[in-house]
Order: sequence, then C-alpha cells, then structure tokens
Amino acid sequence: MAPFTVLHVCMGNICRSPMAERLLARAVRDRAGDADDGRLLHSVSAGTGGWHEGEEMNPPAARLVRARRGTDEGFLARKLRGDFIDEADLILTATADQYDYVVALRPDAAERTFVLGEFGRLLGSVDAASLPPAEPKPEALRARGTAIVEAVAGLRGADSAQAGDDLDDPWGRGDQTFHRVGDEIEDTTMPFAALLLP
Repeated sequence: MAPFTVLHVCMGNICRSPMAERLLARAVRDRAGDADDGRLLHSVSAGTGGWHEGEEMNPPAARLVRARRGTDEGFLARKLRGDFIDEADLILTATADQYDYVVALRPDAAERTFVLGEFGRLLGSVDAASLPPAEPKPEALRARGTAIVEAVAGLRGADSAQAGDDLDDPWGRGDQTFHRVGDEIEDTTMPFAALLLP
C-alpha cells in the first residue's frame, strides 16, 4: 500500500515548502521510531514557479531544518505538476494564493487542500475519538490520515482561510524570520503528527 502522502506547496520550493516537508517527516519519525522508514508517511513539496527547479534548499532554510533534527539531504526543488496533486492525500499550501493555484489546476483537490495555518488552526477541533485506531502501520495511518483530512474539511465548511493562516516568505530575510516561520510550520506539523500517531 502507498504511504499517506502530504504535498507542501509554496512559490519557489526552496524555503517554506521544503521546511514543512522535512519538519513533518521528522515529527512523524519522532513518533513512529523505527516503524517509519518512509512507508508510513511520504512528505514531499513543490513550488508554483519553476525558477529554482533542481536547486538545493535555501541555506537558511536548510540550517533551520538541521537545527530542528531534520535533514536537508537529497532535497531538490521541483515545479508543481498536476500529477503531484493527484498523488497527494493532503495538500498544504504556504498561502491562500497558492491554495487558489492548486485548486485552479485540480478543482477536485479542493477538499484535501488547505493553507498550512488554516489546517493547524482547525486541527485542534477534530474529535480524536471519532478517528480510526492509530497504529504505526501503513494501512492504519492512511485510514486515520484520510479521516483527519475529512474532519478538517468538515470543520472548514464554506469558510475561507484567514489572513493570519499564511506563512510569510522568509526568502532573502534573516535567520530570525526563518525561525519564526519554522515555529509556525511546527505549530501545524507537530500536532498533526501527534494526532496521526498519539
């Protein structure tokens, strides 16, 4: 069975989305231990623009990921394609504009696409008791992850993301901005990992 796949989307795919990709992977690895060798959750990313395609993570983003016990190893930026969206069980965008871009490309992905901050904000209201059992096994994690996405979509209803749900673009700014954005990413990725694998 294919692992539960989370696609993170930002503009250039060298700062926000790779940080989110690697910090979510680390959060799941922290909870699953040896059970996670990439079979439980597949965390990937892409950018709406192709300017940086094939490049490594932006150096301050890579430093932040390593400082938080993640890895920047093997990362190469890629441009978002429709098949990346098709393969994802959950799509988390850095901003509402990028949400619109994803949904314009694949309208049927709207129910599983969220601005990262919006997903994190709604996640706390999910009734954990209503979810399928949590186990560090691919089929169990897929069932629980899918149920979480459906629950968050239900909580969102017809409401739009709020202005505060967007992640600032830290590109070209100092480490302090990268750390703040990293904190905001972990405000979503860590509770999500904890709900997937309590």
